[in-house]
Amino acid sequence: MALPDLSSTIVALATPAGVGAIGVIRLSGSHAILIADKIFKGKRLENQPSHTAHFGKIVTPEGRVLDEVLITLFKGPNSYTGEDTAEISCHGSPYILQQVIQLCLEHGARLAEPGEFTLRAFLHGKMDLTQAEAVADLIASESSAAHEIAIKQLRGGFKKEIQHLRDELIHFASLVELELDFGEEDVEFADRQDLKLLVERIRRVLQALLQSFELGNALKMGVSTVIAGRPNAGKSTLLNALLNEERAIVSDIPGTTRDTIEEVLNIRGVQFRIVDTAGIREAQDAIETIGVQRTLEKVREAAVLVYVWDVAGGMTLTELWQDLAGLWQEGLKMLVVCNKMDRNPHFQTEWVLHPTLPGIHPYLLPEDEKATVQIPTDIPLEKTALIPISAKNQQNIALLKDRLYEIVVGGELRQESTIVANARHRDALLRADQALADVLQGLDHNVTGDFVAQDIRRSLAYLGEITGEIGVEDLLGNIFGKFCIGK
Repeated sequence: MALPDLSSTIVALATPAGVGAIGVIRLSGSHAILIADKIFKGKRLENQPSHTAHFGKIVTPEGRVLDEVLITLFKGPNSYTGEDTAEISCHGSPYILQQVIQLCLEHGARLAEPGEFTLRAFLHGKMDLTQAEAVADLIASESSAAHEIAIKQLRGGFKKEIQHLRDELIHFASLVELELDFGEEDVEFADRQDLKLLVERIRRVLQALLQSFELGNALKMGVSTVIAGRPNAGKSTLLNALLNEERAIVSDIPGTTRDTIEEVLNIRGVQFRIVDTAGIREAQDAIETIGVQRTLEKVREAAVLVYVWDVAGGMTLTELWQDLAGLWQEGLKMLVVCNKMDRNPHFQTEWVLHPTLPGIHPYLLPEDEKATVQIPTDIPLEKTALIPISAKNQQNIALLKDRLYEIVVGGELRQESTIVANARHRDALLRADQALADVLQGLDHNVTGDFVAQDIRRSLAYLGEITGEIGVEDLLGNIFGKFCIGK
């Protein structure tokens, strides 16, 4: 995607389309204030200082008043885009907004491309590429966790970390390059052992950032969470209890849920995209067969599986492990909800319905199974991942929510931590890390300085792609083309 003409003055609606109390139209470019002056009846805007607001009327060339408005001026370079900018606050009628935009077009502006205002801000040095992408993430954030990641990136936290790594590499790269200029004299300016220690340290930082991507992507996009289990285990009752509303139909008849039901649950600022599924069993008819197939598909796509076990329904622990083994896959986090504890005949209910009691699995076993059944070591399920509840009575639901939050976030969501949530950043970090791995390999094999320098330059280029210090038009066009119009 080629970049748009950046010399022209652009206009777009900066607020969502539709009827509202106020709509804001943004003009940016060398003629932004001049165009606003041509359609505005009030003070002469060209003569007014930056960062001021002015009340007046928008009029057509025939003198017809379209609306009473407030125009705010931001003169470059002290504006969002770094250019002269005028923001026209109109009443939110779609007709008025369209007519004002049309007047701007008739006086020399053109419609902005998606993300073009932020693209201009990047090109004029108002922000780096990670901050520009954070603008889109901030607009799209649907939870406090996603908002927190975007706002830290917008403030330049990720940029500073990448810049620090690049500065350290640039220092050694310059020494290696200097050696190449004195190749015939066999001079060594860059100590190979110091370079090796530096590269190893930078790789540890890069790998920590890469490991944070799973969490960052989950917080940004929402955590795909599937509720699965055998028919009549209480999956739909659990969904209703988590949401605290009657979202799913509940029945004692096995196989009531034939299709998936999806809802969003916010737990301490993290969005969980909860999917209630059909019971897993040998289907009784064609429709149920489709439902079971969709259940298995959703489990394969999930980040978290909440398996509902009816502890009063006669299902043995051996059968439970068989089900889990069939559903587990690499990277899937699993919780076992031991439901219907109020009906469990093996022990007193107060042992498991205490709001702070962790789900310790021996409590859940009848005496004849305690000594004979072992948890398979190939299923990564910890004891605290078995949670006793009564979904019908909404008991221990708060504990389940805590476990869901902990299994996704753990101790990683700290105020000062940098979390990678952008797939483009992850890909660039992977390539930078591989280039540094090649540097280490070269040092171990005593390769010449020109090969070492080449691998360092590759790593610098990949890190530079993240912040936009090194980029191409196609990359910029692809990034900003995904923004909304008016931003």
